[in-house]
Amino acid sequence: MFRSIATRATSRKKSFAVTAAVLLGASGAVLGTTGTASAATPQEIARQIVPPAQFASFSKIVEHESGWNHTATNSSSGAYGLVQALPGSKMSSAGSDWKTNPATQIKWGLDYMNERYGSPNGAWTFWQSHGWY
Repeated sequence: MFRSIATRATSRKKSFAVTAAVLLGASGAVLGTTGTASAATPQEIARQIVPPAQFASFSKIVEHESGWNHTATNSSSGAYGLVQALPGSKMSSAGSDWKTNPATQIKWGLDYMNERYGSPNGAWTFWQSHGWY
């Protein structure tokens, strides 16, 4: 009827290990850490960061600006990344890995759209009438 202390401890260790693996895998995908956990696409990462009601607009902007290429560089202006920040170094406010980490670029882009246009939906409305945001 009672399991031994060793059996219960082993069971808890396994449960903890599985929970930790799931959490690390999820954060690796979102944070873009190196290793197998970072295999998420920028679109998958954005779906975890951008509110669902704003995702379609965010996605349309990124598709037009960079084609979801986190290393996209505009040859004439120098704008960089998924959201084509100008200068790209502005994204360093979201993280020092702004050049290589799509999650950092997405976080910065979402903050920018929220601050300047109220939301990605507002940014997309502006983009449609101006061809830029």
